[in-house]
Amino acid sequence: MDVQSIINVGGAVILAGIGWFARQLWDATERLQRDLHALEVDLPKSYVNKNDLDKRMKHIEDMFQRIYDKLDGKVDK
Repeated sequence: MDVQSIINVGGAVILAGIGWFARQLWDATERLQRDLHALEVDLPKSYVNKNDLDKRMKHIEDMFQRIYDKLDGKVDK
């Protein structure tokens, strides 16, 4: 084998390695994009909306206020 053939084979091996690595990065990016999209779709189903939480907390605060008012009425008697 002459020197040019060795350089050509070495370059082909190096380019094949770079191509394989680039393909792995591309596939990982595609999977990451799919996972992120799935998260964006499922996120509103998993967490409570702020308005709903505010309504529930207001209801709980009103219940506590009624309990405190009753306790104050008991203490005064």
